[in-house]
Amino acid sequence: MIGKNISHYKILEKLGAGGMGVVYKAEDTKLDRYVALKFLPQHLSQAEEEKKRFIHEAKAASALDHPNIGTIYEIDETEDGQMFIAMACYEGESLKDKIDRGTLPIEEAIDIAIQIVQGLEKAHSKEIVHRDIKPANVLLTEDGQAKIVDFGLAKLVNRTMLTKEGTTLGTVAYMSPEQTQGTLVDHRTDIWALGVVLHEMLSGEHPFKGDYEQAVIYSIMNEEPPTLTELCPTASKKLTQLVRKTLQKDPDERYESTIELLSDLKLIRTESESASSKDKKKEKITPSVAVLPFVNIGGDPENEYFSDGLAEELINALTNVKGLQVAARTSSFRFRGKELDIRDIGKQLNVSTVLEGSVRKSGNRLRITAQLIKIEDGYHLWSERYDRDFDDVFAIQDEISLAIVEKLKFELLEEAKASLAERYTGNLEAYNLYLQGRHYFSKLSGDGYKKAIEYFKLALEKDPDYALAYAGLAESYSFLGLWGFTAPRESLPIAKEAAQKALALDNSLAEVRHSFGLVCTFNREWSVAKQEFNRAFELNPNYAFGHGCHAMYLRLSGSAEEGMAEIKLALELEPLSAPVNAAAAYFFYSMRLYDETIEQCRKTLELQPSFYAAHSYLALVYARKGMLEESILEWKTSLSARGASKVARAMQSAYERSGYKGALITAAQKISLAYQFVRIWNYLPLTKRRYVSPMVIAVLYTEAGEKDRAFKWLNKAYLNQEPQMTSLMVNPHWDSLRSDPRFDELLRKIGLEK
Repeated sequence: MIGKNISHYKILEKLGAGGMGVVYKAEDTKLDRYVALKFLPQHLSQAEEEKKRFIHEAKAASALDHPNIGTIYEIDETEDGQMFIAMACYEGESLKDKIDRGTLPIEEAIDIAIQIVQGLEKAHSKEIVHRDIKPANVLLTEDGQAKIVDFGLAKLVNRTMLTKEGTTLGTVAYMSPEQTQGTLVDHRTDIWALGVVLHEMLSGEHPFKGDYEQAVIYSIMNEEPPTLTELCPTASKKLTQLVRKTLQKDPDERYESTIELLSDLKLIRTESESASSKDKKKEKITPSVAVLPFVNIGGDPENEYFSDGLAEELINALTNVKGLQVAARTSSFRFRGKELDIRDIGKQLNVSTVLEGSVRKSGNRLRITAQLIKIEDGYHLWSERYDRDFDDVFAIQDEISLAIVEKLKFELLEEAKASLAERYTGNLEAYNLYLQGRHYFSKLSGDGYKKAIEYFKLALEKDPDYALAYAGLAESYSFLGLWGFTAPRESLPIAKEAAQKALALDNSLAEVRHSFGLVCTFNREWSVAKQEFNRAFELNPNYAFGHGCHAMYLRLSGSAEEGMAEIKLALELEPLSAPVNAAAAYFFYSMRLYDETIEQCRKTLELQPSFYAAHSYLALVYARKGMLEESILEWKTSLSARGASKVARAMQSAYERSGYKGALITAAQKISLAYQFVRIWNYLPLTKRRYVSPMVIAVLYTEAGEKDRAFKWLNKAYLNQEPQMTSLMVNPHWDSLRSDPRFDELLRKIGLEK
C-alpha cells in the first residue's frame, strides 16, 4: 500500500492495525494536508445492507463537531469495494499506549475521563451511541486533548462479533453486560465502558478478568469488580463510589446520563486539586535513579560495547543498594540516541534522578564524564570527569556508584560497599570480553549469538573460572538451537555442559541458576528446571528476563495461570526489554490471545528489528484473523530476515498465482530442498554452519492443510531433538493435527502427555 494513490490520497506510511482495520498516514493531494485512512476488514465490507447502515451511522458521527471527538472527513470505498474512512491525523498517542507505560496520576486520569464524557455527551445528545469506548479508541494529542475515534464502526462489528471466532479480548473487556448478551443497548453502555477505562487508568488492571473471552464475559455478568481503593489506595471515597456506580450490572442503577456523570467528575476533580496542593509539601519522593547508556564519543563501533557495559555495570552495582529503586537496563537503554529532555525521560521511567555520561577511549586511555540530574528541576546534583588508564575502569565505576549513593543520602554499611564493587572476575581483559559478549547476545539474532559465543570463549581463556561467561555461553547456545540457527542436537549438549560448569563455579548467581533452568526446560527436565528457576528468583526477584523464560516453562509444563502472572511481572519489571516482549508474544500466542500477540510482536520489533521469529508469529496470527495478505507479508519478512530472500520471492509469486495455500506449499518445498544440503556444512565449526529447521517446514505444511507432509517433517524434527517440539502441547498452529492418531504417537515419543 505504501506509495499507492487511493482516490486523492497518497499512502505514506502504516500507522497501525487491529481487528477494526488497518490505518495509514496519507497525504490529501487536493487540500494539501495529512490524514489518517482506516481501511475496514474485507469481511465488514461485503454485506451491502451492513455497508449502507454503517455509512449512514458514520455520516451522522461525522457531523459531530466537538473538540473531544475525532474529525471524520469522508467515507468512501476503493475500486475493489473495500470501505475506508478519512480522518484527521493527530500527533500524539493512544490512551492505551499511555496506560501500557503505567498507571496515571489521579488528576490526569480524571481530566481525561472528563474529556471523554464531554465528547460522549455531544454524541448522546444526537442519539449516537459509540458502543466501543476503550483506551485504543481514545487518542491523546501532544497538547493533552482527548479525541474519541471510531464512532459508528462498533455497531457494524458488534452485530456479529460475539458469534464469530477471533473476538478480541481487548474489546470484550469493555463491554457492558447487556452488550455481551447481544441485547439492545443505549447510552448507558458507553457509561459502563467509561467506568472500565477509568478503573484501568487508575489501577492498571481490568476490573473484569479472564484468560478467554467467555471467561471475561462470565466475570462481567456474574462477578463484582475489586474495590478501586484495593488497587489504587490513594483514590478518594467519592471517586471509588463513582467508578462503582458506572459499573452497575443493571443499566437502571448506573448514571442516568453523561451530564450527571460529568457533574460528579468535575466535583471530584476540584476536591482532588485542593487536596493535592495541601499534600504536595508533605510528599516524600522515593530515591530512584535511571542510568542511561553512556555516549560513545568518537563513534567507533568497537567501543560501543564498553560504553554499554559501563552503564550496565553501574546499574548492577546500584541495584545492590537497599532502598534505592533502579530503572531496568532495557528500559533505560531504550532512550539511546534520542534527543529528549532529560526530565521527560525521567518521568517516563518514573525516577527522581538520571545519570548520563560519555566515554572516549583512545588506546589505553579513557575519558569518562558523568552527571547526576534531578528530574524535578533539571539541576545537576553531581558531575565529574575522569582521565585515567583503561586499567582503572573498575575504580572509576566504584567512584561513580559511591558518589550517586552519597548524593541520594544513603548510608552504606561496609558489606554493602563491597557488594557495589563485585564483578565476579578480577581479570580486566576477561571482564572487557564478557561485556562484548553480552552486547552481541542482546541483538537476538543468529549472528549476534554466534559473535557472543566467540567473546565469551575469549573471556574464559583469560579467566577459566568466570561463571558468568559460562552462563552466557549456555544461553547463547540454547537460543541458537531454539530458533533454528544451529542443529539443536549439537548446540544443546554444549549449552548444558556450559551451564553445569557455571553452576559448579558459582551457584550464588541468579544468572547462573537461570541459564541452567533454561537448558533444562529445552531438554524437558521439568522438575530440575523448576528448582533452578525458583532458586534464581530467591537470589534476584527482579530478574525480568528470568521471569519471562519461567513463564514459557510454566506454559509448557501445564501451569498457564501461573505463567500469565509471571509474564505480566516480567513486563512490569522491564516493559522495554526485547527478550521479555518476545517471551510475552510467544506466551500470548500459545494462549490464543491474538490481539495481545500482535501488540507484543510489534513492541519486540520496535526494540529489536532483527528478531525474525516475531514476524513468524505475526504471520500465524494474521492467518487466524483472516488477514491473508498481511500474513504473507510477514512470512516473507521472516524468511528474508533468515537469509531466505529467494524463498520469500517465490512465495510471493505463488501467492499471486495460486493463493495462500499454494504460497505456503511453495515455501515449504523450497526450504526442504535446502534441508537436503545441511550435511554439506558439517565440516565447519558449529557456529559457522547454516542450519535448516524441520519445524519451519512442518509449520508451513500444517498451515497449508498438508497433514501427511507435516507429520513427515515433525518426525524429522523429533530425530533432530528440536526444543520447539514442546510447543506441540500448546501452540495453535498444531490444532488441526490434534485429532490425528499420529499426533498422539508423536507426543508419546517425546515424553509429553496430550
